Amino acid sequence: MWNCFDRRRPAARSASAAGLALAALCLAAVAVPSRAQTAAEPLAAAAAGAGATAAAPDAAERISVQEFDWFDPVRQRPVPVRLYLPADASVTQLLPLVVFSHGIGGSRRGYSYLGRHWAGQGYASLHLQHVGSDRAVWMGNPLALPGRLQAAAQEGEATARVRDLSFALDQLLASPLGARIDARRIVAAGHSYGANTTLLAAGAQVERDGQVLSLRDPRIQAAIVISAPPFYGEAVPQKVLGGIQVPSLHITATEDIIRVPGYYSPAADRVAVFDAMGGPAKTLAVFEGGSHSIFTDRAGTGGALLNPQVKAATQALSTAFLASVFSGDNAALRQVGQRFAGLLARFSPPSSAAQIRLP
Repeated sequence: MWNCFDRRRPAARSASAAGLALAALCLAAVAVPSRAQTAAEPLAAAAAGAGATAAAPDAAERISVQEFDWFDPVRQRPVPVRLYLPADASVTQLLPLVVFSHGIGGSRRGYSYLGRHWAGQGYASLHLQHVGSDRAVWMGNPLALPGRLQAAAQEGEATARVRDLSFALDQLLASPLGARIDARRIVAAGHSYGANTTLLAAGAQVERDGQVLSLRDPRIQAAIVISAPPFYGEAVPQKVLGGIQVPSLHITATEDIIRVPGYYSPAADRVAVFDAMGGPAKTLAVFEGGSHSIFTDRAGTGGALLNPQVKAATQALSTAFLASVFSGDNAALRQVGQRFAGLLARFSPPSSAAQIRLP
């Protein structure tokens, strides 16, 4: 079972203690928007399509934000999304697209520091919300939280998340806004559980009953993988990840540790995912210190001073990676690695021979 949590169980304790401990630890691992934050989102009606809302362009960042509440009738599953666009881009200019998948307990409004930054740099950024593993897991009886988290981490939800991604791409590209998207330049990105979703969409494969299960979306031309857990239950990571041939950027930290009752994943697991990846065009950036949730919108986690520095470096690294993928020149990516050398415990860029230009 290649789920987000493995099946180990904590030592005997009361259900209430386990539930509260799990809640505390998981809240430390993901960004949960407060009621005030949610209420403060300045969304107004827009004529961009059915179920869409939009915010006015940000005067400082020069971006626009729209939300869509899409529904997949085949799977009977809602797929809410948030789309960040550069406000100053010409309507005739084709925009590269990043499609982003959140971690467990997240939402389409999370990781806004990345969506806003990418849009400010000339990229469209489509942030998904996976209804089977989104912020709803935090709602309800706290004693039932462990069960909700386990249900959100099961194989059925893992595959549904990848299909959310493909469905959202279908919807966006078929919409009026699709005329602004360059369908030849699409990158998948995600954090934690969303990093697993990204890897599956990029070509990770698992075997079930003697048959290879592939969820690859051929439109994905590269992958940004932040804090990826391993694929649990898969004994040979190279069998799962070795077939991925698209360029990839892996971002983690030396304290990128996942802890919940009955489950522990050391930071070394993130590096092991990088090592198992196929293809020469892969880059690894490991920040010194930090935490698993430092890559979310949460401020302060991983260190009050370090947190904004890591976020700024993650923005710069990811943007340089996108430029390298679409230009075939990874010199800028190397330069950004050197620029943030004081924050990085390890930086492994692709070899110069691994430069790739997309068609």
